Amino acid sequence: MKFEHLIEINDPLNPLIDTISVEQLWRGLVLRAEDPKRFMPHLDECTISEREAGSFKRSLRYGELVIADRVVLTPLLQVRYEVPSQGEIAESRMTMTIEAPSEGVLWVRFFYDDGNPEAGDEMSKMYEDFKKSAYQEADIDTIKIVRQLAADGKLDATYLN
Repeated sequence: MKFEHLIEINDPLNPLIDTISVEQLWRGLVLRAEDPKRFMPHLDECTISEREAGSFKRSLRYGELVIADRVVLTPLLQVRYEVPSQGEIAESRMTMTIEAPSEGVLWVRFFYDDGNPEAGDEMSKMYEDFKKSAYQEADIDTIKIVRQLAADGKLDATYLN
């Protein structure tokens, strides 16, 4: 199943939305990768290992389930999560890409590929729709947390240094 959606970050025509800089948004998306418990309360533990220029490996523990993945960072543009095939988990990936189509406009494109073919029967389609909805809700929550961190000044370069 492949799925993508956009979340609007800045809209210069909507004064009710607090403006976030590309740098603040980037820092928030990286923080989601480096400190995922802040964004996923059901996660029990995250251990980061093997840091290299532009990437790192993680081990995520949800109860008895442990998932290994690799996070690839393209500064100020994209955070990509790569999950290799492991046990009953198919190879999959997720990307969060910052898009700035015009002055003052900012979006994040979320793209999922769970490594499985599109559903063929009604029950599988219903399950896919449920997964898509869950992904979208989690992404909305991510942006809410990033917005709050930015509003609190916790994504400013001076705060992080």
